[in-house]
Amino acid sequence: MQNMEEMMKAAQEAAQKIQQQMNDAQVKLDQIEVEGSSGGGLVKVRASARGRILGVAIDDSLFKEEEKGILEDLVAAAFNDARDKADRKAGEHMAEMQQGLGLPPGFNLPGMG
Repeated sequence: MQNMEEMMKAAQEAAQKIQQQMNDAQVKLDQIEVEGSSGGGLVKVRASARGRILGVAIDDSLFKEEEKGILEDLVAAAFNDARDKADRKAGEHMAEMQQGLGLPPGFNLPGMG
């Protein structure tokens, strides 16, 4: 019976280690910044790799009443560009973390893929 208790303790310790690494990864992803842009750089959005929007920059030339719809489209496109880049960075980081855990390629832990 001691073997079973040792196995359970080892499994619990491994789960705690993985949880801590997941928490550390989330913190790191929030520190990685990406920038999305649209309209040839007229609209830019900065975001964390977790998808948190950090800032928006809009070129002064876009502040014309008749171009309001274009500006709104460009902002949406810049947000989407930033989100796509954030997703890629997050995926790369999580893949590196999985390799560090010695998991086989394609193995998905909840919250990691």
